Amino acid sequence: MNFELTEEQKIIQATAREFAEKELAPAAADLDRGGDRKIFLGNLAKLAELGFMGLGIKADYGGAEAGSVALSLAITEIARACASTAVTLAVNNLVAEIIQAAGSEDQKKKYLRDICSGAYPAASLALTEPCAGSDSAAVAVTAVRDGEEWVLNGSKIFITSAPYAGVFAVFALTDKTALKGKGISCFLVEAGAKGLTIGKEEHKMGQRASATNELSFDNCRIPADALLGKLNSGFTSAAEGLAGGRINIGSLALGIGLAAMDYAAAYSAERAQFGKKISSFEAIQWMIADSYTELEAARLLLMSAAAKRETGKSHMKEAAMGKMFATEAANRACYNAVQILGGYGYTDQYPVERYARDARVTTIYEGTNEIQRLIIAREILKSI
Repeated sequence: MNFELTEEQKIIQATAREFAEKELAPAAADLDRGGDRKIFLGNLAKLAELGFMGLGIKADYGGAEAGSVALSLAITEIARACASTAVTLAVNNLVAEIIQAAGSEDQKKKYLRDICSGAYPAASLALTEPCAGSDSAAVAVTAVRDGEEWVLNGSKIFITSAPYAGVFAVFALTDKTALKGKGISCFLVEAGAKGLTIGKEEHKMGQRASATNELSFDNCRIPADALLGKLNSGFTSAAEGLAGGRINIGSLALGIGLAAMDYAAAYSAERAQFGKKISSFEAIQWMIADSYTELEAARLLLMSAAAKRETGKSHMKEAAMGKMFATEAANRACYNAVQILGGYGYTDQYPVERYARDARVTTIYEGTNEIQRLIIAREILKSI
């Protein structure tokens, strides 16, 4: 088995790393504390110029056509510097790929170029609701056909990039009589649509520079051709898209974990206690060894899943494994990093406390890790 990256993938990885170090890292702490969002949006525009807002999208629609492995690599490097930027990048690419997979030719031409180019600062996925989190088939937002329009009513929560998204992929119930999960459709709703209200922004533990908001639909009217894919097939689109999204979030967590351990390992080589550098103590060495080993294992799981996705192979199980393992490994790595820095690690003088906060949510969004375990078991048991 060949584990070598292609030259294109190496270039994308190196470009992402250089951009993260020069543009993102200097602003990350300030943005975490509520700094100027214009800087955050400016960095998204720069990522679009580099082609990162559509890495898996065909060149015909303005994308880089670089594939899932390249996207995973890029997200990891971006997350090393700023997890808030990385999650925006991840969701943007997820929505673009859903449109590419399920959209009509007109929809792809209309939206993908604007998503990839940065004409839209971001694209947003609107799936989660107050009673439809892990149980995403329980969507209650409704869409009713009225002549040449659809009328949407209901609310969504925890929607990434809502205040500056140019378009939302909104999942809504279109057939109340269908079996659960069978009567859901997906719609493309543009920002500024009448009846769409962007609600309050959540005050979060981590990834604070990325906006997370409520959405409300009050007789929100959209054209009939806003339907994405086939009527009542939205849940299938969501499931297929989320498999790719899980690779993205696992990659994001990997980047955070690596950043935390890189900082902690370097710190341990400088910090002295009992007349020695703390890196000479076995307790510290074991934390470093365990964390880097787990993060390398996470990388290989994610690369396996991304490679299968890129070549059109089944990857539901592999994506769930990669997401679950990488996010938990990253959380352990971040807590080890805090422990290695001791009291300093608990202060915001050093970045490891931010890494720990940023990593925490990765075991929750894009499907909790409890749900990932159910998916993994289900896929395994299918073959028995």
